[in-house]
Order: sequence, then structure tokens, then C-alpha cells
Amino acid sequence: MKKTQESSGQWTTVIKPKNNLFEVNLKEIWQYRDLISLFIKRNIITQYKQTILGPVWFVVQPALTVIMYMIVFGGIAGIPTDGVPRPLFYLAGTCMWQYFADCLNKTSNTFVSNAGIFGKVYFPRLAVPISDVISNLLRFGIQFGFFAVVYVIYTLVDPTCNAVLNVYVLLAPLLVIMMAGLALGFGVLVSAMTTKYRDLQVLFSFIVQLWMYATPIVYPLSQTGSMRWCGIPVHTLMCLNPVTPIIETFKYGFLGCGAFVGWRWLIYSFVFMVVLLALGVVVFNRVQKSFMDTV
Repeated sequence: MKKTQESSGQWTTVIKPKNNLFEVNLKEIWQYRDLISLFIKRNIITQYKQTILGPVWFVVQPALTVIMYMIVFGGIAGIPTDGVPRPLFYLAGTCMWQYFADCLNKTSNTFVSNAGIFGKVYFPRLAVPISDVISNLLRFGIQFGFFAVVYVIYTLVDPTCNAVLNVYVLLAPLLVIMMAGLALGFGVLVSAMTTKYRDLQVLFSFIVQLWMYATPIVYPLSQTGSMRWCGIPVHTLMCLNPVTPIIETFKYGFLGCGAFVGWRWLIYSFVFMVVLLALGVVVFNRVQKSFMDTV
């Protein structure tokens, strides 16, 4: 399909299916940056357009979640937090996990949610999941700011607070990028599969909920200790979850709790993210050619 033509008779833009599964036209995505910015504004505005509190929900939600964790996991279950005040421990894990989960849930529904737009006009389909990942940075920024305020209050008011910043805090931007990459990779993979099998939408939302408990959000990784499952250290099994090294490094950098999981596990998460993104692009490019026939 040819899009525009100059007076000289030469086509300036040619729209054609991607023959190479690994083909990603980054230049084209950059040319559509204005559209991506519009998608970002749409995502931010429509989410809380008809609510009373608006963006304040970005703070209310993690605050209520932390209170629930303190009652259930801290009070009833008595799970320790490596000596760190419970609100700080839970907020550190929650703000990172919530960003990952939100990006994952939105990108995993890309084809089904935007079928009406995709069927009417051409633009790089990856623009939609990319805009979802970027727009969620606003929510993460507000929740991280809330975490920072609570952190400062505790360090100034509570003399027994042993939450200590260390040099690993400088890795925070990289950790957020890795979270975004993992969510985007998993999201586009699931989105491609849900065009044909709608049951995966329900199943995947359930998997995301269970995934949180397989990640050290409400408990420290140090609690696994010498535990073993089928002869394999539970600590190793936990770190095979690519989100675990990211969460643990974030907590260690800002709170100093537990111990650094090690560079090998952090590199493992980074490599996992890169491979996952490549695989996601392959499947995404393959499905976008004919998804309108099945969606």
C-alpha cells in the first residue's frame, strides 16, 4: 500500500508487510513520536478523567496496599523485613512491582484493545505498547516520590531506622528500564497470543497475581536461607525469576536490607530482558500481518 506521492512521481512513503521477522524500523517509530505522545496523554487523561481524586489515587492505592501488607504479612503472619520499617520495605517493593504489573497488563492487551484503530489507519503497531510503558512512568514517578517522602520522614523522626542508602542506588534508572523492557517483552508476546486464544487474557491476569508472591515483595529474599526444593536452593529458584534481582537490588540500594544478589544475577536479568524483547518482536511482527482476521 502506497501512502503519499510527490509531484515528481516518486513515492515518499511505502507501507508494506515486514518480511523479516526481526525487522524493527526504529526510524519509523521515531517519526511517529508525536502519535506516541498523543497516546501517552490519552492513557494518562482517560484513566482518571471521571474520578474525584484523579492522580491522587496513585498515592492512595500504594498506601492502602502497604497498610494491608502490614496487617496481614507483618501482623498476622509475622514475616520479618530485615530490620527495616515495614512501610519502607513494602513501599520499595510495591512501587517497582506495580509499575511492572501495570505495564504488563496493558501491553498484553494491545491487539484486542486497539483493534478498531489498527483496522482503520496505518502506524507502527509497536507505538501502542511503547506508549503504555512510557505513560506508566508518571504513576511510578508519583509513587516513588511518595516512597521518598516516607523514607525522609522515617530517617528524620525514627532514630532506630536503619534504612541506609548505598552506591547501588545509582542503578535505579537502569532497574526501571529493565522492568520496562521485561514488561514490554512479556506483554507483546501475550498480546500476540490473545488475538487467537482469548482465554489467555483471564489466565494471564491470574498468573500476574501469583507472580507477585513468587517475587520478594512482601518478604525478604534472605528468608529463603538454606531452604531447598527438590534439592535446588530456593534462593536460586527465586533469582531465576528475572524480576527478583531487580527488586532486590532496588531494595538494597535504597534500604540496605538483605544483601546484594550479585552482578551475575543482575546481568542474567538484563540478558533475559534483551532476549525476551527480541522474541517478542519476532512474534509481534508475525501476528500483526494477519491479526485482523482473528481478533
